Amino acid sequence: MSKMLEETRQQPEALAKTLEEGAGALRELRRHLEANRPRLVILVARGTSDNAAQFGRYLIEISTHIPVSLAAPSVLTLYASPVDLREVLVVGISQSGESTDTNAVLADARSRGATTLGITNEPNSTMAEIAAFTLLARAGKEESVAATKTYTCQLLALYLVAYALGGEVSFDVLRQLPQWIEDVLEIEERVGEIAERYMFMTRAVTVGRGLNYANALELGLKLMETCYVVTERFSSADLMHGPIALVEHAFPVFVFAPAGVTWQSISAVVDMLEEVKAETLVITDENNSEACAKPARLIRLPIPRGNWGGPEDLYTPIPYIVPAQLFAAQLAEIKGLNPDRPRMLHKITRTM
Repeated sequence: MSKMLEETRQQPEALAKTLEEGAGALRELRRHLEANRPRLVILVARGTSDNAAQFGRYLIEISTHIPVSLAAPSVLTLYASPVDLREVLVVGISQSGESTDTNAVLADARSRGATTLGITNEPNSTMAEIAAFTLLARAGKEESVAATKTYTCQLLALYLVAYALGGEVSFDVLRQLPQWIEDVLEIEERVGEIAERYMFMTRAVTVGRGLNYANALELGLKLMETCYVVTERFSSADLMHGPIALVEHAFPVFVFAPAGVTWQSISAVVDMLEEVKAETLVITDENNSEACAKPARLIRLPIPRGNWGGPEDLYTPIPYIVPAQLFAAQLAEIKGLNPDRPRMLHKITRTM
């Protein structure tokens, strides 16, 4: 069994620890942000962490109404063109805390008066030293190069950032997430059976919208790095603006389809995929009865119905990525590949 699969199964405990052990740091961060409310939030990251940042952008803007931008590190590291960061919160996200360009942006931002926050799995990392505040992803050591539990812990940490900024985030719901993931892990065998159908897949498209767009990016990355599947990754809106023309009969398309405001857009895509008889796999949950009624192949998640005090899909991204991680890990093994050691990749990547 791969470390990737083992670490996917460790996520309930990692999420619970991230929430419980981050209480002190969260209180300190919230006090500072209440007294120094930023006019803008900038998120800086690479790879899987950058996919988490995409989620953070949607979450923070939806829940706090503060505009969020994703940093382009090359503006500083290659073009040496620093920007005005007064009254800005700059958040670096890195599993190892050793991403050189992410840390360079954080260090420059702090020198220019920005509030700086690091989200990392490593308390003794360079990022933790550079940033004024740190929220730790308590995932424990992650041995597989392919990130799983660190990604979901980063998503959870971003919920905490939104809360610290005064966002409408419910701790009661966040405390339920570990149990939701336990329940989702019960369908591992079903996911493995589906993965066998894709043994010879060499190309694919992943689709999401809104809060789950980040998961489309992350599943696409996992398929590329662990299964060597060339994967295009789209928002459902962007897919309809031209790229859907590349989809044909039996073309594999993976769709994240929670209930809520994004469903209308996603539903239109699923209908078009049905028309061309694409090989469509829809990840949804029992609350989306319309998705469950579609003829497409389904991975149906056991997420309880509830009034979460926000958009209907607000808390779906963490449970929704878990079957995608299981799928990628099992498909890699079916293909005879080692998802823990993808060729030419290392756990820490240093770029400038």
